[in-house]
Amino acid sequence: MTKKNIAAVDVSGKRVFVRVDFNVPIESGAITDDRRIRAALPTIKSITDRGGKAVLASHLGRPEGNGFEADFSLAPTAKRLGELLGKPVVFPSNDCIDAASDAAVAAMKNGDVLLLENVRFHKAEKKGDPAFAAKLAHGADVYCNDAFGTCHRPEASMVAVAKSLGTKPKVAGFLVEKEIKYLAGVLALPAKPFVVVLGGAKVSDKMACIDNLLPKADHILIGGAMAYTFIKALGKGVGSSRVESDRIADAKKTLNWPPSSNASSTCPSITSATPSSASTATSKSSKRSRMGTWGSTSAPRPRRTSPCSSAKPRPSSGTARWVSSR
Repeated sequence: MTKKNIAAVDVSGKRVFVRVDFNVPIESGAITDDRRIRAALPTIKSITDRGGKAVLASHLGRPEGNGFEADFSLAPTAKRLGELLGKPVVFPSNDCIDAASDAAVAAMKNGDVLLLENVRFHKAEKKGDPAFAAKLAHGADVYCNDAFGTCHRPEASMVAVAKSLGTKPKVAGFLVEKEIKYLAGVLALPAKPFVVVLGGAKVSDKMACIDNLLPKADHILIGGAMAYTFIKALGKGVGSSRVESDRIADAKKTLNWPPSSNASSTCPSITSATPSSASTATSKSSKRSRMGTWGSTSAPRPRRTSPCSSAKPRPSSGTARWVSSR
C-alpha cells in the first residue's frame, strides 16, 4: 500500500496542517511518557528544515467538548516539543479556532512550528463537522496525517480538514508511512505464531479490525475496558464496568467464529485481560474461541496511560502486534 509522504511535496513557504497524535499521559502537569511527541519529530523537521510552516493539531484525552478544560490542555506538550526541537513552539490560545489562533498562524515565518489547542474542546471535532474543519485548517496549503492511532476515526481533523483543502496535496507523515508498511508486511506474511494484542475502551471501533484478523491470527488478546463487552457476551458478571450492550451480539459472533473452509483446523483463541486481576480462568474448547473470567464487580475505572508506556515482551519467534487507539 503505497502512500505519498511529506517528503514528496514542496513545503517551502507553505502552511502544512499536520494531524499529530500527542495524546500523551500527563500527571500534575508533567508528561510522563513523551514517545508520541518524539515519534512526530521526523515529519515536523522535514517541514521546517525545508522552509515550511508546521501547524500541528491533536487531541488529548476525552474532554466534554464544551470548551477549554485545563486538565486536557496541550500546553505541556507544546513546551516539551519545543525542548525536543531546540526552538520555541507557538501555542497561541486555549481555543484552536479563535481569533488569536488565526492571527498566530498568519504571523508564522518559514521554519516556524505552532501547536493548536486540543481539537476535542469542540464537539464539532468528534462529529466531523465541515464548517469547524474549514476554520481549523487555518488556510493550510498541505494536509499531512501523522496520527496513526486515530486514522480510523472520521473526525474533523482527520477527514473533514483534508476535504476542505480541495485539490491541495494530502500526504502521510513518516510515522503513518512506517506503520502502514509494517502492517502490510505483517498481515501479508506473518511469522507464526501470530499474536495480536488489542486494547482500548470501545469495542465498536475495533470489530472490523478483529473480523479482519480472525482468519490470520493464532491468538487475539483483548485488554482494556473493551474486554468487558466480551466477558458479558459469555454471560459472566462485570458489575458496573463499561459494556457496549449494542455490540454484545457481535462479540458473541466473534467468540463463536468458525474456521472457513480454507483456514486451519482450529480457530484463534481470544483471551481477555481487564484492569482487574484474576485468580482463575476458564477456557472453552480449543475448537472454539476462548476467553478467561477476568472482570470486576467493583468496576474500577481503567487508568489512562499511553499504550506504549509498558515494556512489551519480545518473542524469540513468531509475530506479535499491539493495537490500541484513543
